[in-house]
Amino acid sequence: MNDAVLFDVQDGVATMTLNEGARLNPLTQPLLQGLLAGLRRVRGDASIRALLLTANGRGFCVGADLQEFGQRAADPASGTLSDYVGQLLREQASPIMLEMRALPVPVVCAINGVAAGGGVGLALSGDMVIAARSAYFYLPFMPSLGLVPDMGSSWLVPRAVSPARALGLALTGEKLDAQRAAEWGLIWACADDEILPEAARALALQLARLPSHAILEARALASAASRNSLEQQMVLECERQQALIDGDSFAEGVRAFTERRPPVFAGRRDG
Repeated sequence: MNDAVLFDVQDGVATMTLNEGARLNPLTQPLLQGLLAGLRRVRGDASIRALLLTANGRGFCVGADLQEFGQRAADPASGTLSDYVGQLLREQASPIMLEMRALPVPVVCAINGVAAGGGVGLALSGDMVIAARSAYFYLPFMPSLGLVPDMGSSWLVPRAVSPARALGLALTGEKLDAQRAAEWGLIWACADDEILPEAARALALQLARLPSHAILEARALASAASRNSLEQQMVLECERQQALIDGDSFAEGVRAFTERRPPVFAGRRDG
């Protein structure tokens, strides 16, 4: 880990905090490295049952470090900017996004301010996203830079709000405020700024109490639904239900129902 991304664990919830708030947390090399190291730490620690990703400062993440890009473009000795950006996306940005989506724990993203450019993809990488009412989502790639969305945002946004709205946001660079993002289905909810940390942590603690395998099963089923016919999806539902119903989690759920108490599910077993 490094100072660009803070890491803390309490009550089974790991909190990773982007910590370059003075610059609105651009995707610098230290920040990218800190993110990847933190995600690997979460995967390797079986005592962690949920991840909360948030940021310090007025913004969540403004995307690419354009200041560094400008310096590299002005220095021929550093190589071509296209080679550098390609390497950054392949070796750091893509692994971060894929690792985030594959973690064996639920992920809550708390968006405390602007999420722009690649920061939109990072913001939407969680299983549940809650944003401060003052936050907004901004895809300036095309109208401001002549580029296409990256960091997974070209895949995540259309699946959440429809291809038409996603393309409109990409072409116009319109800023989508948190309230409208929630109404469109881009995020789970928005909260008043002053209660965002408390609301996000409460949500992470709630998810940490789920059966350890639940998030993987739910992700897989939701992913399959986007490509399956109704008949195919119902066949998959049947297969997964049969596989799970003899497990410890269902047995505990039935016991808890009978005893009129909340279920207490086992922790992670992935190591």
